[in-house]
Amino acid sequence: MSAVLDSAAASATAAESPGAPAPSHDRKWLGLSVILAATLLNLLDASIVNIAAPAIRADLGASYSALQWTAAAYTLTLAAGLLTGGRLGDIFGRKRMMTIGIVAFVTASVLCAVAWSPEALITARVLQGLAGAVMIPQGFGLIRDLFSGPEIGKAFTVFGPAIGLATILGPIVAGTLVDADLFGTGWRMIFLINVPIGLFALIVGRFALPARPPVAGDDKSLDPLGMAIGGAGMFMLVYPLVQGQEKGWPAWMFGMLAAAVAVLAVFVAYTLRRTRLGVKAPLVRLSVFSKRSYSSGVLFVIVFFGAITGLSMAIGLFLQFGLGFSAMRASLTMAPWAVGAFIGSGASGALMGKLGRRILHIGLTIMAVGIASLYFVFANASTHMGSWTPAAPFLVFGLGMGMIFVPLFDIIMGEVEDDEVGSASSALESMQQLAAALGVAVFGTVFFDQGGARLHQQSALDAVAVTSLIALALTAVAFVAGFLLPRHARQAEGH
Repeated sequence: MSAVLDSAAASATAAESPGAPAPSHDRKWLGLSVILAATLLNLLDASIVNIAAPAIRADLGASYSALQWTAAAYTLTLAAGLLTGGRLGDIFGRKRMMTIGIVAFVTASVLCAVAWSPEALITARVLQGLAGAVMIPQGFGLIRDLFSGPEIGKAFTVFGPAIGLATILGPIVAGTLVDADLFGTGWRMIFLINVPIGLFALIVGRFALPARPPVAGDDKSLDPLGMAIGGAGMFMLVYPLVQGQEKGWPAWMFGMLAAAVAVLAVFVAYTLRRTRLGVKAPLVRLSVFSKRSYSSGVLFVIVFFGAITGLSMAIGLFLQFGLGFSAMRASLTMAPWAVGAFIGSGASGALMGKLGRRILHIGLTIMAVGIASLYFVFANASTHMGSWTPAAPFLVFGLGMGMIFVPLFDIIMGEVEDDEVGSASSALESMQQLAAALGVAVFGTVFFDQGGARLHQQSALDAVAVTSLIALALTAVAFVAGFLLPRHARQAEGH
């Protein structure tokens, strides 16, 4: 998912330097395959854990909150590091930082695979998130270094089908690997699969990616204090939501939530001060938040991605913990959702130029119909529900969801000034990852709270029905916020 948004952000970023066409490159399409491989690493590890959660719990003795942290640790760390990760590419070179990020990501994946305890796995997932924060942002600029003029648009069109395919294959690959138990590895193979993908990216990237030197005269400063304050605020926001249900919601957890708001307020004040002092490269350009369209876009991103990430996790847990499906059967049961997303992404790519912002409302309406249908299925199903029972609602939900992926970031960026594009796109990507972490925390907490300490079929059905209603409410919030977005997407040069 995030790579669709990455490509949209990259196309918007292309408007920053219209007078600097990218150089020709003999191996540009091979270079694009390296960027896609890096994107695939992120996509797989953002979602693949949901299918493997029961196997991880059985093997490591993980608690329900530890399972939530296994998913949230990656997205939360990625969200906190993305803003600085892009700056590292400007300072040390994008190819170099992409290579370092891939090596670190593969190493962290191996550490995940050999984890001997839930704590070791969560720590390795944090390292994965940090590596992803270095690796993923470099793709924006590398595409611009590889392609020029109208070819940039051609490069971006490859991302839609690729992401749709990855969305379909990700859960299926996870289920297949867990059930296949290759070499007795069980769930650990979902992380080891990153090794061949990463090796391909490293070997091909060595000669296919352009090694442009950093631009002379640009501000190369980092802001480690700003990153620490912002990251601390994000962690303090997510931690109580993940651990609260298991620890019985002690008073200090509510205090941590309040403190999180205070810390994030300090981050805003700190960034404003740096801006007033004339710092050329603050971690976030807060001027973009003064635009109603952009602020509304941030709200849209948080509720939309929080809803789809959280509901996806809740349904995956329900199918395996509640109905006793194997990992493979659960992934195949959810496959219509991914097929719908693939179709919806293709449709929105063809229609977004004509419909503009309306494509978001059409997608949200279809998505709401799918979620409401899922609630009806869950609220009325018996404990012997089969794999085909939710297939049609999954397909409809995925169709609407997919229609939003491709145009969303470009529409949100429609009124952002050229000199604000880089910061604005990075902040949106960070908000998307934070939303995913919050979605896992909130929906996971609700699911396990409703399902009880010992999940059984009926309590799991009741729990997943409640999470469906929450997702439906968040979709309604996104629908309202959509009216405050720009009517048309930002157009990059050459499109």
